[in-house]
Parts: sequence; structure tokens; C-alpha cells
Amino acid sequence: MHSIIGWDIGGAHLKAALINKNGHIQQLFLEACPLWKGLDYLHHAINTVLTILPTQQVTHVVTMTGELVDLFENRNDGIQQIIKNFQQIIGNEPVVIYAGQQGFIKANAIKSPHYFDIASANWLASANWVSQLIDQALFIDIGSTTTDLLLCKNNRVDAQGISDYQRLQSGELVYTGIIRTAVMALTQSAFFKGQSIHLMAEYFATMADVYRVTGELNESHDKTDTADGNEKSVKASEKRLSRMIGAEFKNNEADVWKTFALDLKKQQKQQITTACLRQLARVIKDQKITFVGAGIGRFLVQEIAKDLNLPYQDFECLFDSKDQQLNYSLSDCAPAVAVAVLFRGCRIGH
Repeated sequence: MHSIIGWDIGGAHLKAALINKNGHIQQLFLEACPLWKGLDYLHHAINTVLTILPTQQVTHVVTMTGELVDLFENRNDGIQQIIKNFQQIIGNEPVVIYAGQQGFIKANAIKSPHYFDIASANWLASANWVSQLIDQALFIDIGSTTTDLLLCKNNRVDAQGISDYQRLQSGELVYTGIIRTAVMALTQSAFFKGQSIHLMAEYFATMADVYRVTGELNESHDKTDTADGNEKSVKASEKRLSRMIGAEFKNNEADVWKTFALDLKKQQKQQITTACLRQLARVIKDQKITFVGAGIGRFLVQEIAKDLNLPYQDFECLFDSKDQQLNYSLSDCAPAVAVAVLFRGCRIGH
């Protein structure tokens, strides 16, 4: 058995997970990859990982969402180009593509009938792993840009949609995240100094600013440029938020901006709660169900589970203790971890 590197190639980030020959998760990576700017960014992100990871006797297992970016003519073009470029960088080592319901397929055997199942299937890898270990669960992955919600029943993923279009219709995909989402895309109004105020429809601030001000942002997760290109400090985030309502920024009003940020957080959390309740409505009444949280915004999943008086489990807790300290949590890189362990065909740590 080769070592395995699971890859999750997104439109804004690249994630990777190394599993050694003994089945231990050894290293995790989360790299900026603004793919819409060009394929050079994909090359750079992959090569950054490969400078640290082994390059021989390794099987590379890939899932993706990056085919959606407007660099490509369409999704199929994106899948083709991502696979082609990935193979060029990897060289002669085996490359396997995760094709969702069709399973794992060697990169050289990929044909057009596989594209539908390859496209944006990373959520299914994570949910499939969860469903193997928890019989009844609502798996929720809150990332930098999107939120995935998947119901698992009787140790199977009970997905209503497969494509992003279908999943937006079913409510299993909510386009909101805790880093890249523009504040203007979250809501049209918020409470400031005790009264409701309309927000400017301008790209002045992102949710990273909101969670930096609330004190809940892990700075190692924020790989994205700020809205104004300036520094990532609490004061700079407060100033960006002040622009959203045309307010004159003052340095001595930290509590005011924290209260404003908490209201924006509350609205995002309510959006995700509503999506959770839509999925829970499909569960038989009084049936025990566990919330499983993943992604860099899983702290919101934990809060929502508590609000709904439901048990919570972190994706990382589905694995036994790791052999060494990792730079990131397994939950931060859930799809990359999931495709690697699913391909390996065993339950690591169980």
C-alpha cells in the first residue's frame, strides 16, 4: 500500500492530507488558490505542498470544486483542465479522481460521462465517511465560502441533490461562509446602536471582518485578501465594517463594533439554522440525530446544535488521537481527509 495524499482543489483554496502506509494521518495543508486568476495559482499551491510531502510511492486522490470558477468556459472544461494540469505536475505517480456516486476512477480513464459526478463532489466524500460511523446524522461543513448540509440515515447519505444547482434547490448547499462572503451578500440591514440600519451594497467588508471583530476567527484560516487590500487587524476590520453603514470610524468604540458584528453573525447563523431545520424536517419525529460539524466555521454548527438541544460531534472526533501535532484540524480539511480514507478502504482509528 502506497502512502496516500488526498487533495481537495477548490476555487479559492487547496487542501491536502497525507496518510502514510500504516494508515496514520501525518500532515495537513490549507493553501490559498485563487483559481479564477489563472492556472498558475493552482500550480503554485500544489508545488508548495509537494515541496514538503513525499513524491514517490504515493497515490494521489483528488476531489474538486474549482471547476466552477469563471476561468473556465464551463464545468466540463474546468474538470478537464484541472485533471490535466494536476497530472502534469505530479508526473508518473498514480492519480485517482473521486467521481462521487461512481466511486474512484483512474485519471487516465476519465471520460465525459464521469464529469457530472466529479463536479463539486467533495461534500459527498465527507458525508460518506460520516455515514459509515454514525447511523443518523446531519453533517454540516461551513467553509470560507459555502455551507454544505447532508442528512445521513441508516448509515447512508440521503442527499436530495447531486449538482450544485440541485443542491441549491434542495437547501443542501447554502452560499454563505465565514471568510469570503461579502457582508452585503448576507443581509440588507443590521442593528447599530440600538436601531436598524440599511447596509451599503458595496464590497467594503467580508465575514472575515465580522469574525475577527467577534474574536472567533482563526487567523491561520484566512488566506484571502481583505476587501480594501489593507491589513488584517481588529481595528482595520472595524473600519471596514463602519464603511458598510457610512459611519465615521472612531478608535475608542470597540464595543460598538463588536455588537454590530455580533448582529451580523446572528443573521448568518439564523440562515444556517433555517437550512438545518429544513433538513431536520425530513427526519422521523423523535428519531435521535447527531450534528457533525466540519470546516473552519464549525463553531457555528456547535452553537446551532446547542440551540436546538441536539448532540454535537466534531468531524475530527471520528478519528482516534493522531500520532503528532498537525498544523490544521482534520475538520478544517475534511474532504481531503475523507477522499484519502475512503480510497484506502479502511476505518482509520476504528
